[in-house]
Amino acid sequence: MESGGLLSLRKHPVYIRSGLSRRVTFHGSSDNDVLKFPRLRALIGRRVRYRITRAGLLFSVAIILTGAAAFLTADNLLFLVFSAMLALLLMSGFLSRLVLSGLELELLLPEHVSACAPMPARVRLRNLKRITPSFSIELSAKADPINNTPPILTRPIYFPLLTGGSEIEAAVDVTFPHRGRHRENLFVLSTRFPFGFLQKRTNVPLRRETIVYPRLEPTDEAELLLDDITGELGDPVRGSGREFHRIRPYEPRDSARYVDWKTTAHTGELQVREFAHETQRAVEIYLDRRISPGHQQWFEKAIEQCAFLVWSLAQTETGLWLRSQRFSLAVPDQGDVYAALRFLALAEPLMTGGAEPGAPVDGANLQVVFTVHPGDFEAAGWDVPRASVEFQGKKPRAS
Repeated sequence: MESGGLLSLRKHPVYIRSGLSRRVTFHGSSDNDVLKFPRLRALIGRRVRYRITRAGLLFSVAIILTGAAAFLTADNLLFLVFSAMLALLLMSGFLSRLVLSGLELELLLPEHVSACAPMPARVRLRNLKRITPSFSIELSAKADPINNTPPILTRPIYFPLLTGGSEIEAAVDVTFPHRGRHRENLFVLSTRFPFGFLQKRTNVPLRRETIVYPRLEPTDEAELLLDDITGELGDPVRGSGREFHRIRPYEPRDSARYVDWKTTAHTGELQVREFAHETQRAVEIYLDRRISPGHQQWFEKAIEQCAFLVWSLAQTETGLWLRSQRFSLAVPDQGDVYAALRFLALAEPLMTGGAEPGAPVDGANLQVVFTVHPGDFEAAGWDVPRASVEFQGKKPRAS
């Protein structure tokens, strides 16, 4: 399912900065003395990792052989070639480090981000050096070793040239592996400039909290459930509207003014005219966060199914209630769909205890319950046999 407005970039995008242009104040200095030091620190303060390439390995072997031959033969020409090769290797390391220094990275994310789906974003690379350009820069992402999560950048980005004092932007796709708060993203800037003997890499952590909504891609079970809900919403509801629905047998609670005398005379039994309700039914979804140990996987599936239903029903402008322990939201009366998705992004299971469910807001609403305790909802007045969705095993069951 396409995410629609979920993919729109902010008019004023969110900047996630690498922190390399932070201002530093020195005691006893004036404001004019402060401004240039952070860029100087950015030029020399990065930790750079080296990796020798195949070309660099062959060149190093050539240096060793040339040096050995020069010392064994005492040939001045060989010493001259050996010195030039050493100077070339040292100059290669200095230039590649200079290329990586003084770079500032920004990541421009969409306003709303969901998990497990490629999201369009933009990266902006800025060269803080006034004159010196940077050549052959490759930007890639790095997996988080602490949380064991994959990188958010799906493919590396190559920047052939970045002149001094300039910036460049590139469109990228980012994929967040799971819902919740993402506080740090790791990126890597690398280069093989100028001769390809060494690959130098430096890590750029971008620290900023990003709220990632649950996965909104449909599953087979979620689509079947959505079809059932939309089918029931399409059925007329008995009420006091003006749109004729059907003729049915009389019931003691029916008013005499709805009796259809012509049909009654034809059938020999009292028949009444039934009309559809003028207002559309709302959907009331309850996410029961009370789970037992070992049901964490069920809880994540329930979160994803609930988020898919909320997003899909909101696109059809269906009235919606999302409820859970210590949470209740009417969409769109009390908040938009993004407020509901934000709650689902940060929802945590209640392993011990938790408030039992209350009664439905309106008994006429179409009720959908995600729970492993259906008996509690039946006791609270929910229409559990008709509306509960229960994941007891590997395969979800709708009853």
